[in-house]
Amino acid sequence: MTDTAEKTAGTNTDLAVHAETNTVSVIYDRDEDGDTKPAAGLDESNLPNYDDAETKRVLRKVDYRLVPMLMILYLICFVDKGNIGNAKVAGMNKDLGLTDAQYNLALMIFFIPYTLFEIPSNIVLKLIRPSWWLAILLISWGTVMTLHGIVQNSGGLIAVRFMLGLAEAGFFPAAAYLLGEWYCRFELQRRMSMLFVSASLSGAFSGLLGFALELMDGVGGLKGWRWIFIIEGIFTAVVGVILPWALPDNPETASFLTPAEKLFIQQRLQQDSGTSSGHLQTNEKFQWKYIRDTLKDWRIWFTIFIFWGNTVTVYSFTFTAPTIILELGYTAAKAQLLTIPIYVTGAIFSVVIAWFADRRRTRWPFIVIPYTFSLVGFVGIMATPKERYPGVVYFWLFFIPGGVYAAVATLVSWVSNNLSPTWKRAVGVATSIMIGNMGGIVGTNIYIAKEAPNYWTGYGISLAFLVNAIACTFILRHSWSRENERRDAISEEEVFATYTEQELLELGDRSPLYRYVL
Repeated sequence: MTDTAEKTAGTNTDLAVHAETNTVSVIYDRDEDGDTKPAAGLDESNLPNYDDAETKRVLRKVDYRLVPMLMILYLICFVDKGNIGNAKVAGMNKDLGLTDAQYNLALMIFFIPYTLFEIPSNIVLKLIRPSWWLAILLISWGTVMTLHGIVQNSGGLIAVRFMLGLAEAGFFPAAAYLLGEWYCRFELQRRMSMLFVSASLSGAFSGLLGFALELMDGVGGLKGWRWIFIIEGIFTAVVGVILPWALPDNPETASFLTPAEKLFIQQRLQQDSGTSSGHLQTNEKFQWKYIRDTLKDWRIWFTIFIFWGNTVTVYSFTFTAPTIILELGYTAAKAQLLTIPIYVTGAIFSVVIAWFADRRRTRWPFIVIPYTFSLVGFVGIMATPKERYPGVVYFWLFFIPGGVYAAVATLVSWVSNNLSPTWKRAVGVATSIMIGNMGGIVGTNIYIAKEAPNYWTGYGISLAFLVNAIACTFILRHSWSRENERRDAISEEEVFATYTEQELLELGDRSPLYRYVL
């Protein structure tokens, strides 16, 4: 057996990686003064050390190759998902003769396959190359998006929205899972937040593209709203074709890393279990118990309730924001453009919150604070007379994406941080996102046209889901804190007398050595 080791910056432990078993053992224990004591029977010769500079260098290589690609894909995903709101402003509903009920049905039908297909998609993701699976998804939804541009009636629109939900379903849980395969727990949210920067900016891009492509009205005998779908769909499919050569799958097969760098990343992930003596495996084979354990974990269901604070509000807002601005007295073209600064502000806020969350090494406050920010925005909108103060209403709109995008980025990081081993994380993240996205079914039906421009039902329901999300965050924080305290009271001698090393590996986050992130 060949062993290698790393000195883990910022922890109290140095670790050895066993190449044959793909597990990690503690080779040094450090006291509070920083003094080290070798583990019994360990040969200290020829063990490599990795300092902070080396860690930053390797992670920077990964950042440059992985994060921008995922950002582009997530931007495309959200633009394609939300551009129907821009098409509505550009005249789609009038040309297709859609009633308000038919339009809302077209929005809602998207979320049925979108939610149901996420767990199966992440299972497929673990069985084939992620880049190939994501390429299949992109080509599929790009094709369907193009078909939006040739529909002739409400039935055709509903059909293509259903197929779009099916094709897009697997992307976000796949992206969240992929980031967890490359980064340790307190490196994750800053990278995760970049996806939500893309989500925020997608609103800006949708407005800008909607404005530009609407100017193609009459080209080829097609209305401008049709070109919004056609051009964006073709671009998505082209990106899907090149994806297998552009997106790295995992550290083990990354061509841009040296063998030593690949091993270094694997070492860091294997020991990142939240405890100085933790064990964690990363290459376990699929077993049905991982799905069973995930679905039986009540905390996963509470993360879903928190997720609804995002999906109910953000999807309803994305589809309705151009209309809300239009009803404040602006022209259709200006309504498209005025969405841009709102989403740019949301992107900036997401990055700031993520930086603080990773820096503070905690999650729950950075869900509560952003959701409260959005809550204030809804209260402000409801309290402001729309006819007298349209500029003030527009100001309050900035609060909504700024809060909900930042909060859900923290939540997805929190879920990923607290699930192990990797199969449970893949299924758990997909479950949280899958059922969480069912909030979109609610969100697409709460803005009732006859209530314009006040939309009391839409604003009120969004407010209620935000309050519920904040309450559930406090409950989860308390539960995980109590569990950490219980495990702290168990000695390592007692743990190793009760469990074998393999049993601890299989227990994952249920191991007495595992510590949850709060």
